[in-house]
Amino acid sequence: MIIAPGNHDIVRQAEPQPALPEVVQRYFQGDMLFVGNPARVTLGGVSILIYHGRSIDDLVLRLPSVSYAEPEKAMIEMLKRRHLSPIYGSRVSIAPEHEDHYVITRPPAILHCGHVHTIGIARYKGVAVINSGTWQSQTDFQKKMNIQPQPAIAPIVDLATMKVRKLIFA
Repeated sequence: MIIAPGNHDIVRQAEPQPALPEVVQRYFQGDMLFVGNPARVTLGGVSILIYHGRSIDDLVLRLPSVSYAEPEKAMIEMLKRRHLSPIYGSRVSIAPEHEDHYVITRPPAILHCGHVHTIGIARYKGVAVINSGTWQSQTDFQKKMNIQPQPAIAPIVDLATMKVRKLIFA
């Protein structure tokens, strides 16, 4: 299991975010992999780019074709622009660093996000685009933002075939 932080976790809000602190990691089993946000990992030879997805908020505000109901469209826009946070100065607070950690220098096999709590699955130029949803029902904030979460659905990727299916737990 890979655990990356997001905007509700005990790390700085400015991105990129470090992995969860060791004091938190101790609450988990030893076989977990803790990464920062964003992170690039390789599983079974498959390149995976993990980004919490906070910039989806900016893309929903600016692009009429993008919505919280279809987060995969925002993720495709990230791939088209070769940048995980292509709109600067809006909702995503980006820490000043020597390197831009959001530039997509080489396309991954899988781009994974989760920020908006809705399921989104698509393919774009050979990249599997997956927004993984949530286990939590709609919050008051989500109700105000007109976000309809899709709890208890887990996208599963067969790394040998790259086929994606949904496991429904509800």
